[in-house]
Amino acid sequence: MDEENNNIDNNKSPLKKKNKKKFLTICTSNCQYDIVRRVAARFGMKEVSEESNWNLYWTDMSIGIERAKDMKRFQKINHFPGMTEICRKDLLARNLNRMLKLFPKDYNFFPKTWCLPAAYGEFAAYAKKRKFKTFIIKPESGCQGRGIYLTKNMKEIKPQDRNICQVYLSKPFLLDGFKFDLRVYVLITSCDPLRIYVYNDGLVRFATCRYKEPTNQNTSNVFMHLTNYSVNKHSRMYISDEEAGSKRKISHLNKWLKNHDIDINKLWRKIDEMIVKTILSAYPVLKHSYHTCFSMHNITHACFEILGFDILIDWKMKPFLLEVNHSPSFHTDAPIDKDVKESLLMDTFQLLNFNECDKKKILEEDRQRVRDRLLQGINIKDSSTNDSVDGTKASNEVFREQFKWEDQHMGNFRRIYPCFDDDKYQSFFIQGIASIYQNTLSSKARREEIAKTHREDTINYSKEDGNKKLNSKLDNLKVALESPNEVKKNNPSSLKKNINKFNIPLIPSKKSNTLIEQSKSSLSSSSRNASSLFTPSPINEFEEKERRSSLAERDFIIKNSGIIELIYSAMKKNGSLRPSDIKKYGLYYKLDETLELPESLHDYQKKLYPHNLTGIESDKKRFESMNKEDSNAKNFQLL
Repeated sequence: MDEENNNIDNNKSPLKKKNKKKFLTICTSNCQYDIVRRVAARFGMKEVSEESNWNLYWTDMSIGIERAKDMKRFQKINHFPGMTEICRKDLLARNLNRMLKLFPKDYNFFPKTWCLPAAYGEFAAYAKKRKFKTFIIKPESGCQGRGIYLTKNMKEIKPQDRNICQVYLSKPFLLDGFKFDLRVYVLITSCDPLRIYVYNDGLVRFATCRYKEPTNQNTSNVFMHLTNYSVNKHSRMYISDEEAGSKRKISHLNKWLKNHDIDINKLWRKIDEMIVKTILSAYPVLKHSYHTCFSMHNITHACFEILGFDILIDWKMKPFLLEVNHSPSFHTDAPIDKDVKESLLMDTFQLLNFNECDKKKILEEDRQRVRDRLLQGINIKDSSTNDSVDGTKASNEVFREQFKWEDQHMGNFRRIYPCFDDDKYQSFFIQGIASIYQNTLSSKARREEIAKTHREDTINYSKEDGNKKLNSKLDNLKVALESPNEVKKNNPSSLKKNINKFNIPLIPSKKSNTLIEQSKSSLSSSSRNASSLFTPSPINEFEEKERRSSLAERDFIIKNSGIIELIYSAMKKNGSLRPSDIKKYGLYYKLDETLELPESLHDYQKKLYPHNLTGIESDKKRFESMNKEDSNAKNFQLL
C-alpha cells in the first residue's frame, strides 16, 4: 500500500507543477488610488514592494533616470520619460508656440499664450493694443485650479512671478446656460513606433454658476469661469446627476448634440487631430528620452501613459486645448466616476497584455548574457553583433504580435494614430529633428536667465526707490529741525530750565560748561529721536505689492473654502441675518440680484421663498423680537 501511495504522489507531482499558474505582480507604493489596486486584482495581479521583480509599477509621479535604468526587460511603468514636455503648462505653451511658427494653419487650436516673466514684454505690447481682452493667469506647474485667476487689468499681473498668461476664451459653447469642458482620456502604448488611442467615453465637467461674459465685477467668481471639479465641488449649486448634473458622461453630450443636429463626427475628428498634433510637438524629445533610458527593452515596450486632455469648445464648435494632465485623477467620489474610470482601467489592462513576457525566461537570458560577456573576452564583439541582429528580428516579430493583440482587444478605445490617412502628419515629424533637443535645452536655459535677471532688476529697483524716499524724508526732517521754531525751542534759557531739573549748578565753571554742552547735545539728539519716532517711515513699493498679493490670496482662499457660506447659513438658521447682511453677502452666494431690498425681512422672504409660509412666519416673529430689542436698547441709551 505504501508503494502504491508513493507512486500516486509521484504521478501527481508533475501535474501540480504544470498546473501552477504564473501570477503577475504590481507595485503601487506611490499610488494613492484604490481603483488601480482593485482592477489589478481582477487581472490576478499581486501587490509587491519596490525591491521585488514586479511586472508593473504604477506611480502618480513622473519617473526619474535611476528608476528607468534599474528596470528589467519584462517590466513596465505607467509614464514615459520626457512627457512633461506637454504636461507642464509652461513647456506645453513653449512647444505649441514653436510649432505655431512652423505650421501656423495647423497649430491654431490653443489660446494665445505667454510664459512669464520671459515673454512679459510681448504680453504687455499685446495687452496695450487690446484693452478689452480678459486674461487668465495660471501657475506654470499647478493643478486642480489652484492659483488660477482672471483679470482685465495688466497691472494686477506680477511680472516677476513664473506664470502662464492666456487670452481668456470669453465665448464658449454653453449647455443649459453653463460653461463646460471635456476630460478626454488618451492612451499611448508605444513611443517608437508611435501608437495613440482615445477612450470613447469621458467626463463633461460643468461650472456651477450660469455663465456671463467676464466683467470687472464677476472675474473673481470661480464657480462661473472655472470648470475644474476640485473647485466646483465646494459650491452649494453643485448637482450630482448623470443626466442633468455638474458632471456628465461624454456619451450623454454626444446624444444631446445629435438631437440638436450638430455634426459629431466632424467635432471628434478635429479633437483627434488636435491630440495627435499636441503629442507630435514633443515627439523628438519623447523618442530621444525613451531610447536613452530603455535601450535594452527589445521584448516589450517599457512604458505606457494615460493622459487627460482638457478641451473647451467655443460657440463656433471649434475645440481648443486648455492643458494636458500627466496623472489624471482616478478618484471615485461619484458613481459616474466609478463607471467611467473603472471601465477605462479595465480596457487599458486588457489592451496592454501583461502576460506576453515570460519573467523567468528573460531573467535566465540576462544571466546567461552576463556569463557570456565575462567568459568570452576578446570574441565578445562578434557575438554581440550577431546577438544584436538576431535580437532586432525577434523584437520586430514580438512587436507585430503585440500590435495584433491591441487591434483585437481595443474594447472601448479607438486608435487615432496610426490611421488610414496618417500621411497628413508626416510633415510634423520633420521639425529639424537634429537640433530640436538642443533648442529645447537652450530655450530652457535662456528662459531661466531672463527670469533671473528680471527678478533681480525688479528687486533692485524697489530697493533704490525705497532708499530715495527714505533720503527725501530725512532731508525734510533736517530742514524742519533747522527751522526758526526749533531754534526757539532749543534756546539757552530753555536749556537752563531743563538743566535745573537735574540740579546742575548755574555757577560758570569748566565742569558746568561741559555739563551744559553735554545736556545740549543730549537734548538735541533726544528731540531728533522723538521727532523721528512720530514721523512715518517711507513705504517700500515691493513690500506693499507683496502685502496686497497676500491679502488677495487670503480673500481667494476664504471665498473658495466655504467658510463664509457656513457662517451665512448658520446666521440664517438662527434668525440673526438682517436685510443689510443679505445684501452684503449676497455677492458670494449668487442670490437673485434682481430682487430689490425690501423694508422688512418678511417681504424679502416672501419673494425668496413663496412656498415656505411656516418658515416665513417664524422668521417674522424673530425679526419683530429683534426690532423690539433694538428699540429697548435705544430707549435705555436715551435714559
